[in-house]
Amino acid sequence: MKEITLEELKKMKDGSYVLIDIRDEGMRSYGMIPGAIAVDFEKENAQNNGVRKAWTDGIIAGIPGDRKLVFYCEIGRKTRELEEEDLPEGYDCYSLEGGYIGYIRSLTADESNQKERQQKAEESIRKKFHKQLFTPFAKACKTYRLIEEGDRIAVCISGGKDSMLMAKLFQEIKKHRQCNFDLTFLVMDPGYNPDNRALIESNAKTLGIPITIFESDIFDAVDNIEKSPCYLCARMRRGYLYSRAKELGCNKIALGHHYDDVIETILMGMLHGAQIQTMMPKLHSTNFEGMELIRPLYLVRESDICAWRDYNDLHFLQCACHFTDTCSTCHEDGTTSSKRLETKKLIAALKKDNPFVESNIFRSVENVNLDTVIEYKKDGVRHHFLDEYDLKDEK
Repeated sequence: MKEITLEELKKMKDGSYVLIDIRDEGMRSYGMIPGAIAVDFEKENAQNNGVRKAWTDGIIAGIPGDRKLVFYCEIGRKTRELEEEDLPEGYDCYSLEGGYIGYIRSLTADESNQKERQQKAEESIRKKFHKQLFTPFAKACKTYRLIEEGDRIAVCISGGKDSMLMAKLFQEIKKHRQCNFDLTFLVMDPGYNPDNRALIESNAKTLGIPITIFESDIFDAVDNIEKSPCYLCARMRRGYLYSRAKELGCNKIALGHHYDDVIETILMGMLHGAQIQTMMPKLHSTNFEGMELIRPLYLVRESDICAWRDYNDLHFLQCACHFTDTCSTCHEDGTTSSKRLETKKLIAALKKDNPFVESNIFRSVENVNLDTVIEYKKDGVRHHFLDEYDLKDEK
């Protein structure tokens, strides 16, 4: 399919073209180009055994034939490779060069007001979003003892909204000087698309985050893995981060998982893994002696992170993986966006009847009654209720 650049698109008359976003719902939730029509290409293709039926069943119907159709995906690869039989008949069709990431890069290219944007982002954390963001961040750090005297913390930045906000919150709490600790803002490039890496660097510069970047070949290593590549990628990334952080003299790495990640993980474990477990606020590393993993956004709601992002007109990556256009977007724990999105929708549906469902899910792993559990594991050893059942009766 023919490609068109953003510059060429801007020169076209308003109303002469229609933008069509063919990414999945999980990706679109992070933002769309204004005015675009959403079409889940993979879903429509699977449901209709070929996408042409989808184009004629109301999605394209009603668009005048003289309109140019400009398709975009995440980085431009998928739309560029669309075949003629995949496209609606009778229209002049184009692929947007660079896709959604290219559009976002164009928004962040202006460096003239970076200082003002940094000040606004920091001011909003101190004032407008202090209760929603800084307070739960500080509470988690205190409740779970995430920051301790003499710590050297590697704040791991993936390029998404969560890790970028976490970096700003760390900068803010350090100003309070309640304990002495050092920060290193660590970015690993596992083989990013150049536009993805440039976007991370641009956002870090805009927000005043002095990042340290190191490179690895993780994406190449999992390129041909068919079974659970996202899980393997996540495990490898964490290992590389531990290793580099330790080389830099750090004793902790901080990841940007938030409250919603926690409750979704609890529910997914039950529904898909047949187990009750949670995403812990901190963990000792089993492979890197003396290292810990901490999650300072543990009590911060995702909706509040999004509100801060949108208030400051910031645009972040959802996933910087170079598989982004060819597979479901992975999450930092290796789960796919489709499974996590399904769980998000389930929780939202339950919340309509029970407004406390989210806090109940979270608190459920704080209120485990082992007397009512048939079997559980502790330090890798299984314990069955029958092991002590008769002993209780004797007492």
